[in-house]
Amino acid sequence: MDSYMKNLLSLTALIEAVTGLILIISPSILAMLLLGTSLDTAAALAVARLAGAAVLTIGIACWQTGSDAGSRAVQGLVAAMLFYNITAAAVLVYAGVVSGLSGVALWPAVVLHAGMAVWCARCMLQKPQ
Repeated sequence: MDSYMKNLLSLTALIEAVTGLILIISPSILAMLLLGTSLDTAAALAVARLAGAAVLTIGIACWQTGSDAGSRAVQGLVAAMLFYNITAAAVLVYAGVVSGLSGVALWPAVVLHAGMAVWCARCMLQKPQ
């Protein structure tokens, strides 16, 4: 198995599992760190917790497939992660530039998602071993 892909899956599993758990348990903490504002309606909290469940699911899928990096299923997962990371970076940039929201973790999160997207793309372009 390619260690480059295994490392991507392991790091993604960790990042997304922690992020998902934070969103489920206390979504306003993450909103404050990323956007500089809390989530103050029941609807916003419910949507954030649902997003947390989805992000935690990505983490679980990455953890479970970490030992099978050459399979077509993992290739599909990495393609989905590429889309997710590009979209996450774009949404965060939009929040910062257009909406004027900004917390201490906003731009580091943009850089993290952009870097993870590049890593996903490189894994997808790599020839299977």
